[in-house]
Amino acid sequence: MENAAPQLHKQADTRPVSASDFDDNEEDPFDSREIFDLIRNINDPEHPHSLEELNVVQLNQIHVDDKCNHILVQFTPTIPHCSMATLIGLCIRVCLLHALPPRFKVDVEIYPDTHVSRDQVNKQLGDKERVAAALENPNLIQVVQQCLSVRSAT
Repeated sequence: MENAAPQLHKQADTRPVSASDFDDNEEDPFDSREIFDLIRNINDPEHPHSLEELNVVQLNQIHVDDKCNHILVQFTPTIPHCSMATLIGLCIRVCLLHALPPRFKVDVEIYPDTHVSRDQVNKQLGDKERVAAALENPNLIQVVQQCLSVRSAT
């Protein structure tokens, strides 16, 4: 384990729900907070904490252009040489691909100046064929599913 004692951060408040959220006649464009709520509880592959608790995903690093059907999620690994960065990015991508309408182009990348191999990891995460090949690996699929599973209360 590279980062044996990661710093934990306060979780964001729950998003308030209104009656209009359930009104099918009202247009409800996707926003950064909605995307954050989808990925905030992804489990870190190394630690028994969520990506939000470790400050890996942050609301201000998510950008949504609903009209242009584009979502950019940038994430911050807990340490600059995190070997799990590609796996974390893959988990974020899989989570969003399963949760969002297919009209969206989703880009997942490491936030600038937060990882020593940022360019290489971003290239891997942006390569559709490489991502598809990774998701054909049964061992990797199992790890991704563990990260995306709901943690039981302790």
